[in-house]
Amino acid sequence: MLLLMGPTASGKTELAIELARRVGAEIVSADSRQVYRGMAVGTAQPDAAQRARAVHHLVAFLEPEERYSAARFVRDAARCLDEIAACGRRAIVVGGTGFYLRALSGEMVLADVACDETLRARLREESRLHPQEALYAWLAALDAPRAAAVPAADRYRTLRALEVALSRGSAPQRPLPTLAARGARVLKVALAVDRDVLAGRIRARARAMIDGGLLEEAESLEGRDVPAGDAVGYPQALAYLRGMYTRAELEQALTRATLRYAKRQMTWLRGEPELCWVTSDSGALGALERSARESLGWT
Repeated sequence: MLLLMGPTASGKTELAIELARRVGAEIVSADSRQVYRGMAVGTAQPDAAQRARAVHHLVAFLEPEERYSAARFVRDAARCLDEIAACGRRAIVVGGTGFYLRALSGEMVLADVACDETLRARLREESRLHPQEALYAWLAALDAPRAAAVPAADRYRTLRALEVALSRGSAPQRPLPTLAARGARVLKVALAVDRDVLAGRIRARARAMIDGGLLEEAESLEGRDVPAGDAVGYPQALAYLRGMYTRAELEQALTRATLRYAKRQMTWLRGEPELCWVTSDSGALGALERSARESLGWT
């Protein structure tokens, strides 16, 4: 199993597609935002042309109001991997959500608790009444290790972690089909990108997103209870639509927010165990293919 990761705009999608075409593989997305329909631009989903070149799984299959979790991702990804293997194909898991990738690999303890709608409604009310800092402090008091794995400013993941922490001991917990539990041989590869090159790509992406329909997507999501509505791009686009930014200021704000997000992703990756780094340049595809053939026996 090949896990390909890297910061946003590092070139993961295109590299994975080219490798998939060379080795007869299909792609499983490991992105917590790309699972939603109607959010193609803001979440940088592979477009129709890219998806025609290689089969993609777990992209644009949920409505924006639906809740998704790392545990559900592990189950969904395992099902996709089984289906791909049954067809005699290889699989490349690609994404920038490090929490999902680590959960899938089995390198972190992740509880899979049944949904408790009463508890979930209570937490929604708590979220309405209390600031994020108070919710995160509550999580840290209940389960410090789990809190350490959640960004302190991420309200959605904080609430999900609180749901798990409060459910433990009262709700059934099911073993997750992680790659470790399945005995899979795994090669984890991350793309290393020069800082200035990455910044240039992010600036270009910000312009392309604005021109490509980001504003229309943000407007369609406004006022809806959308878990991924705080993804980079949507708050900035809504601020522009409310007259708070000029077009130039929107582009600058989107670029800055994306750069901060990429920095957080790189911080996570530096702490990832047993990670092989490949430089994101013209030789990346060859280096990635050689690593897969040598480490995984792909022929």
